[in-house]
Amino acid sequence: MKKWSAYLVAVAFLAGTATSIFAVEKPNADPKALFESKCSACHSIDRPKSKRKTAAEWEKTVMRMKNVNGCPITDEEAKTIITYLVNNYGEKK
Repeated sequence: MKKWSAYLVAVAFLAGTATSIFAVEKPNADPKALFESKCSACHSIDRPKSKRKTAAEWEKTVMRMKNVNGCPITDEEAKTIITYLVNNYGEKK
């Protein structure tokens, strides 16, 4: 009986570990909310909203905020924010 109990505990542990290893973080469903929450931590969101930039310029800006200024965002969040900015505040040609 002890052998089976130890076996079941080991299986439960491995199943939990496998679940956490393969768990994929769900991307933020609302890019606007992500932009507003992350970017407003350091400055007014009116600042970026008043700009019109190309995709390359928005990428440069967001990555500077992340890598130089220390904005606490992941690479995936940066991509989401860049896409949001390009779609909503991209340079119109």
